[in-house]
Amino acid sequence: MFTDIRAVIIDLDGTMVDTAPDFLLAVNRMREDLGLSAITLAEIKRMVGKGSEHLIRQVLATDFDEAGVQQHFDVALAGYQHHYAQINGLHSELYPDVMNGLQAMQALGLKLACVTNKPLVFAQVLLQMKGLAPYFSLTYGGDSFAHKKPHPLPLLSVCQQFGLPPAQVLAIGDSSNDAIAARAAGCPVLTVPYGYNHGEPVQNIQSDGIVETLLSAAKLLTTPTTT
Repeated sequence: MFTDIRAVIIDLDGTMVDTAPDFLLAVNRMREDLGLSAITLAEIKRMVGKGSEHLIRQVLATDFDEAGVQQHFDVALAGYQHHYAQINGLHSELYPDVMNGLQAMQALGLKLACVTNKPLVFAQVLLQMKGLAPYFSLTYGGDSFAHKKPHPLPLLSVCQQFGLPPAQVLAIGDSSNDAIAARAAGCPVLTVPYGYNHGEPVQNIQSDGIVETLLSAAKLLTTPTTT
């Protein structure tokens, strides 16, 4: 399955960078603005991964019914984005062997794309701050297309841009969003075990395997398939 891979699509939050502390600080500053109490890191980790709009709706749903969520949504989203822009990347850390993994993939001659549900401007700033931007020839955010993951459109767009069939483009992520999008696009997909996945066990994700790090994934691509 991994002997003819020509490109790799990699998720950002929970896959390359542990951004949950950034989310927590921005969300709780927004909640303070609204007179709401702080929520915990564990709660945030269950909510992230499906884009800013979904995150804010989940955050507000801890305090309000559906009508209340709708009533406060616009102000809450604007406040969150304001606070996140100020602290983006300041409290986040690369996961182990991310840089080594990207270097190994680059050494194999693979084309690399970052596809995230994070707004594109936030993703670009974070990639640059953490020294990851030079490895990616394409970066797409949750607002780059009409649909975000788990819809296959972002992944299919990468395949089209690279001029490759989906079967030759490996997706790597930490959540069911990544696997569902990859399956729908026709891409093989690997999962890392240390991300968020909406609070669900990574073993529940229907992927083609779990790899400990991005470097492990790169090494898998160099291992011949035995029969």
